[in-house]
Amino acid sequence: MASNISKNGKVIVLFFMTCAAFFIYVLRLFSMQITNGEEYKNQSRTISSQISSLPASRGEIYDRNADMPLVINNDSFAVEVTPGEIPSAKYDTVMVKLAGYLGIPKAQIDEKIPKNVRRSYTSIQVKTNVSFNIISNIAENLSDLPGVSWVSKPVRNYAYTTLSLSHIIGYVGDIDKDEMTVLYNKGYTNTSVVGKTGIEKQYDELLQGKNGRELATVDVHGRIISDEPIVEPPEMGKKLVLTIDSRIQELVEDSLGERVGASVVLKPATGEILAMVSYPNFDSNLFTSDDAGNLYSKLLNDSSKPLINRAVQISYPPASTFKIVMSAAMLQEKAFPSSKTIECKGSMFYGGRTFHCHVHTGHGWLDLKNAMAQSCDIYYWTIGRDYLGIEKIASYAKEFGFGQSTQIDLPSQVSGLVPTAEWKQKKYHEKWVGGDTMSVSIGQGYMEATPLQLANMIAMVSNEGVIYKPHLLKEVRDPVTDEIIQEVKPTVLIESTIDNSVWKEIQVALRYTVTDGTPQYPMNNKIVKIACKTGTAEVEPYSNPNRKNDQSWHSWLVAYAPYDAPPEDRICVVTIVEACNTWEWWAPYCTNIIIQGIFANQTFDEAIHELGFAYLLEQQNSNRGRME
Repeated sequence: MASNISKNGKVIVLFFMTCAAFFIYVLRLFSMQITNGEEYKNQSRTISSQISSLPASRGEIYDRNADMPLVINNDSFAVEVTPGEIPSAKYDTVMVKLAGYLGIPKAQIDEKIPKNVRRSYTSIQVKTNVSFNIISNIAENLSDLPGVSWVSKPVRNYAYTTLSLSHIIGYVGDIDKDEMTVLYNKGYTNTSVVGKTGIEKQYDELLQGKNGRELATVDVHGRIISDEPIVEPPEMGKKLVLTIDSRIQELVEDSLGERVGASVVLKPATGEILAMVSYPNFDSNLFTSDDAGNLYSKLLNDSSKPLINRAVQISYPPASTFKIVMSAAMLQEKAFPSSKTIECKGSMFYGGRTFHCHVHTGHGWLDLKNAMAQSCDIYYWTIGRDYLGIEKIASYAKEFGFGQSTQIDLPSQVSGLVPTAEWKQKKYHEKWVGGDTMSVSIGQGYMEATPLQLANMIAMVSNEGVIYKPHLLKEVRDPVTDEIIQEVKPTVLIESTIDNSVWKEIQVALRYTVTDGTPQYPMNNKIVKIACKTGTAEVEPYSNPNRKNDQSWHSWLVAYAPYDAPPEDRICVVTIVEACNTWEWWAPYCTNIIIQGIFANQTFDEAIHELGFAYLLEQQNSNRGRME
């Protein structure tokens, strides 16, 4: 009986304890929701999470050997201001002092921190690319600079010694409104630095990396109220390895010299660009300076167009180099026997005008091989006008890649022009005439091509009917482990239907051009056998008092070497020297120096002496800086 009473007592006690706990819980809920509900509601509104971006270092860029950094990141800082931490009465005084340390007008800071945000506790960047010395000065006087802080923000350093890489690699800058509209959904912010031209722009998403985050609890004004923010570290952008060989790039730049023009070195069996030079050029590091805007305007308004990559962004009349296409068309179409001769008397009359060959006394009777070697215009005028016609010429030009994109991995290029009768009618509302066909037959008239398109043309001859897509990216690597993530493989761009026998005959003619043709002296080389074709494009006379009107010619040379090696062991070189330079027919000399330097592993100075062009060295140096 006593045992049962004791048990019932425990149940009663437990019941009352449970009721008491429930009553206290209900009372607390009533207090939070009814009595103090508005207070907690206001407090919840004033506490939130603030996410700060931790910028990732941009990926580095290397040459093809992956041991020569072309672009790296230098330590730099961005200065930030948290305006809510500055007493209102001291705001102007603090900003004047900060502007003095940064070397900028106070108005520049005021523009970034308008009056309507001066009570905010959100940090605002007021200047980037700040040196460590300036940061040290600010740190030493931080007691006078409430609300001022800084973060690490590496700045791009274009470490290459040859300025000609500027057109390939490009430069970076702050993201603008148009770019932000396009890239917003890809994680870019209004403080992002993006590629503007070249490889920097083409592969910007690979180079960007992944920004880190710092998550902190803040009040309504953005004031941090948590002790230990959560940090997600940034990930550096991918390491890019280019196809460019730094030694060859420097050799090409020295060989072209300070002559307006361009030169391309291409591996025909893979499409890899070993060197690409355009002159005049610019220093990409200018765009990381405080005066970047003014410097860009000066470059943009420079009449010599230093920002333009002449290898891919300007098209020229290909001149007599186009006779390679004409020869292939003639042979494939069996339009005229290659062994049959045509007489060159120095001129021919057609359509009410006289057409003059470049040798006014005439070449005499020439077959295909000798017409190519002597670059006889009358031979090709006759072939084009009487045996091929513009439609067949245009068809074969397109088969060589003219008039279309080369698809090189650069953000901007032109496609050139392959004219036809239909094109002329639409463009000028004029009928195509035989004289137009004659002009196109020697790469003049409306015909236009870029140096890279001509590199593809000579690559097709070397490969006997195949053009591989030219490219500048060789590999993508992990920035930490250096592991290869992506490797660019050769991709066929164009595969010709022209018979193999045609290529063999053209190759023989191009080699004969070196041994017995017009460029036999400047293209003579004891180290390696070269096959080539010259071109002299007539253009409108340049208005320059130091020039004669009869010297308005672009100088072209397209070549591959070694002639007696398989395609995988060859290189193709194309050079153009524009007519605005003092006429010296430099393209053949330049190309031979490049080939000599590559295969003999020589510098420009060594190559020019080895080739017997030592007397030209003085001329080369005297022309530096001359842009006539």
